[in-house]
Formats: sequence, C-alpha cells, structure tokens
Amino acid sequence: MSDGPEETSGGPEQERQQDWEEGGPERLYVVTSGRSRPAQQTPIDLVTLIVTRGAPGSGMQPEHAAIIRMCNYPLSVAEISAYIHLPVSTVTVLLADLLDGGHVEARAPIPAAALPDVELLEAVMHGLHNL
Repeated sequence: MSDGPEETSGGPEQERQQDWEEGGPERLYVVTSGRSRPAQQTPIDLVTLIVTRGAPGSGMQPEHAAIIRMCNYPLSVAEISAYIHLPVSTVTVLLADLLDGGHVEARAPIPAAALPDVELLEAVMHGLHNL
C-alpha cells in the first residue's frame, strides 16, 4: 500500500479525457462558444418553462438537439440543466440560442397568486369524500 496519490493505468491522456467528460471548464467553453451570457438579454430564469416548437436540425450541436428532444412537454430551466448535466448558466446560453432560432418557446410559470386557494380545494375534496 502506498500513502501517495493513486496512479491511473491510463496515464495523463486518460486523466485529460476524464476531466473533459466530467464537465470541466474546457467543455463548457466549447459548448457555449466561449460565451458566459446570452448575446441578448433574455427573460430566462430557473423556473421558466421551455417547450419545443419543432424537430432538431441535422447541423445542430448535440446539446441543442438534446434540449429540443426533451422539451416535448414544458420543462423548467432547472430540470433541463439536471437532465443534460450542465450548469444552469451554460443551459441559459444554449436556450437563448434556441429561442433566437425559433426552435423553442419560453413560458413564464404560473404565478402563485393565480393558483386556487388550498383551503377551497380541501373543502371540495372533503365534500366529494362525503358523497
């Protein structure tokens, strides 16, 4: 047994490949073409719902195509980020590209004030149970 750092059997090349696959900054830089923010100010936050408007094109980046394929029903930006294993900031840049191209549509979530009163719903449920 050694007390030093463990050596990998693949050497430095395998370490570089592993860093790339684990979401290293190099990959994020390439995915967003070096941008850290969308080119234009977009109204996208964590709870913005994204819906696909069409099928992915043949010349799209894999990340763009993955977002388009998964958004057949509304997904929040946070959910998309979790599903494709990319930071929210990176997903926001990708979504801004897709919004500009008309591939997806952004919808604001339903505000809490527009939701029905919880007490009213509970009263209706109790009334239905008593029938």
